[in-house]
Amino acid sequence: GETPYLKLMSQLYGDRAVLANATGCSSIYGGNLPTTPYCTRADGKGPAWSNSLFEDAAEFGMGMRLTADKQAEYAKELLLDAKGKGVPAELADKLLSNPMVSDEEVDAQRATVEELKGILAKVDASWAKELANVADRLVKKSVWIIGGDGWAYDIGFGGLDHVLASGQDVNILVLDTEVYSNTGGQNSKATPLGAVAKFAAGGKPNRKKDLARIAMDYENVFVAQVAYGAKDVHTLKAFLDAESYPGVSIIIAYSPCIAHGVDLSFNLRQQDLAVKSGHWPLLRYDPRLRAQGRNPLSVDSAAPSIPYRDFAQHEARFTVLERLHPADANRLMNEAESAARSRHQEYTDLAALALPGSATTAAEENKNA
Repeated sequence: GETPYLKLMSQLYGDRAVLANATGCSSIYGGNLPTTPYCTRADGKGPAWSNSLFEDAAEFGMGMRLTADKQAEYAKELLLDAKGKGVPAELADKLLSNPMVSDEEVDAQRATVEELKGILAKVDASWAKELANVADRLVKKSVWIIGGDGWAYDIGFGGLDHVLASGQDVNILVLDTEVYSNTGGQNSKATPLGAVAKFAAGGKPNRKKDLARIAMDYENVFVAQVAYGAKDVHTLKAFLDAESYPGVSIIIAYSPCIAHGVDLSFNLRQQDLAVKSGHWPLLRYDPRLRAQGRNPLSVDSAAPSIPYRDFAQHEARFTVLERLHPADANRLMNEAESAARSRHQEYTDLAALALPGSATTAAEENKNA
């Protein structure tokens, strides 16, 4: 369930992506040397990938962002110094003014950088050699911090929280399997209510940590919760919006896993059932909408339309408890359904709120007056 999200990310931004991968399943199949699934285009462009420790991948990725920004700043300083004295002013201005928001603008920047390097190759001066060495840094990098829920919700959460609060232009992709899958299926803060896992043999007695709501509380972080098997266009839109957001973005991606005790040939069905049951609400929180007087939060999945049991009955992490302790299983299943429905309603209520000063709020105030 994890790899389609990585494939999508790499197809959209792999030509300029720099990846900080937390230790876990994604680091095992992502860097299984001497082979790697990350590849290059025909022109040689492709992701730069590195694996970090389980606990510090977020800081590791933020360091990549700060480094890329500092290198770009240095390249711009050298370019400004060279403007008019060896580099045509028109060419320098073209490089410095390109916002590189779209793929076309990035490709245009690359072409202009090649033109710049051609000019610098003909200049026998130390400043030209120095600028040529860093000219490629004038092309925008897309920084992605990637890991599972064990990293994001638990062991690496302190670092993740630090990055969420930083305001840096980084993208975080959480491949949420709802269990410590790489180390044998232990209970995680992402493990849902009622699910059986190692160290939760009687079914997890409390709710899953709501990472999306924690991230939204910063109010300047782009947040999306997606499940491609339920709504693939929503997933694509979330990736496009996240990367375009000029700050921290986090995508929490539902990733069915063999640890769920499910036939993964039915992966797409399970994702669809997870959304329809309310287990996995789809949402987006885009802070840019606030400037338009609009609520940043949108709930992109309907209210639960099937019983929670219709989703859970296909997965051994829920059904094994029915065989061992049927009374406990039934109680936890009822609690899980109630929690799923209330969570979706809470998100829907938040999304329906009008912002202070908006036209809706003013109308309501006039009505009350």
